[in-house]
Amino acid sequence: MAAKTLIVLLTLYMLNPTSAKSTTFNVVDFGATPDGVTDSTEAFLSAWSKACGSPKPAGIHVPKGEFLLGRAVAFSGQCANNAISITLRGTLLAPSDYRFVEDADHWLTFDQVSGVSIHGGTLDARASSLWNCKTSTNSKCPVGAPSLRFRSSDHVVVTGLTSLNSQLFHILVDECHNVKLHGVKLMADGNSPNTDGIHVQFSTDVTILKPRIRTGDDCISIGPGSKNLWIEDVACGPGHGISIGSLGWSLDEPGVKNVTVLKTTFSKTLNGFRIKTWGRPSDGFVNDVHFEHASMNDVLNPIVIDQSYCPSYSGCPTQASGVKISDVSYKDVHGTSASPVAVKFDCSSEKPCERITLEDVKLTYKNQTPQALCKHAGGTTTGTVQPRSCFGNNN
Repeated sequence: MAAKTLIVLLTLYMLNPTSAKSTTFNVVDFGATPDGVTDSTEAFLSAWSKACGSPKPAGIHVPKGEFLLGRAVAFSGQCANNAISITLRGTLLAPSDYRFVEDADHWLTFDQVSGVSIHGGTLDARASSLWNCKTSTNSKCPVGAPSLRFRSSDHVVVTGLTSLNSQLFHILVDECHNVKLHGVKLMADGNSPNTDGIHVQFSTDVTILKPRIRTGDDCISIGPGSKNLWIEDVACGPGHGISIGSLGWSLDEPGVKNVTVLKTTFSKTLNGFRIKTWGRPSDGFVNDVHFEHASMNDVLNPIVIDQSYCPSYSGCPTQASGVKISDVSYKDVHGTSASPVAVKFDCSSEKPCERITLEDVKLTYKNQTPQALCKHAGGTTTGTVQPRSCFGNNN
C-alpha cells in the first residue's frame, strides 16, 4: 500500500509540479542555436540565471533541435524559488573531443538546488572516442565525467530523459535528498568502460522507477551513505547488473541501509544482484536490503556477494573486509544462469554475512541445476530454492 501511494503521489507531482503559475524562459531567446554546431552554453546559463532568480516558479524551455554545450556547465543554487521546471524537446550535445570537460568532474551539474525537475529530452555525450582510448594501450586517457550530476540538492524530479554515450556515469546522485527518477533511458555500448547508468551515493530517499538501461557497467550502482532507496521495474542489459558497492575502501565509510529493488529484468548481463566490498578494514555496513521479483536471462552471476572485490585482479587489498552485511533477502528470483555457479556468497571471515534469506528462487544452467557456493555466510530458505542452499556448507 505504501509503495502504491508513493507512485500515485509521484505521478501527480510530475503532472503538476507547481501549483502557482510560472514564468517560462526559452533558451533560444537568450541566443541558443539548435544547429548542433554553435556553442549554446552561455544562452543556457543565462536562462538558468533568470529562472533561478525568479521569485515565483519558473520554467526553462528547450525546443526541438540539437544544442551544443561545449564545456562543463554548472547550474547552481541557491535560487529565489523552489520550483524550476526544465522541459527538453531537443538534444543537448557534447563536443566530439572528450577533453572538453578538462578538469571538471561533470558535463552537466545541478549544485545545491531545490525543487528542480527535468522532463524529456536527450543528452548525448558522444564519448566513443574516450571509450576507445580507455580500451587501448594509451595510459594517458582521462577518467571522464558523468553526463548529469545532482549534488547537495533536494526535491529533484527527472522524467522521460534519454542519455546516450556517457563518458562515465549517465546520472550521478551525490549528497542529495528526495530524488525521483522516472522512465529514464540510458544507453551506451556494451563494451564502454565505467558507463554506469545511475549511481547513487551519500543520498537518502531516492526513488527510481521504470528505467531502461543498456550500458557497459552497472545499470544501477549504490555507493556508501545511501539510505531509503526504492527501485522498481528495471530493464537491464547489456550491463553489469544492479550493484551495492564497491564499499569499504575507507575505514570510516558510512553504510547502506533500507534498499528495496522490485520487478527487475536482466538480459545477458554480467551480474544480476551484486554486493561488492573491498578486502580491507572498514566500519561500513549493508543492512535491510530486499531484492524481489526478478527475471534472469542468461546472466553470468545472478546472485553474488563478493567481499574480496578486485576488478583488476592485481594490486588489490587482501585483508578481510570490515563491511558487515546482514538482513539481505532474495524473493521470487527465477531464470537462467550463464555459469554453473548461480548463487555465490563470498563473505568476510572477520564479519560473516548474517540473516540472508532465499525465498522461491529457481535458477537453471543449461536446463540443469546450477551450484551455490558459500563462505562465511549464514541464512535461511523458504519455499522452493534452486540451487540448493549452501548455508550449511560454508567452505
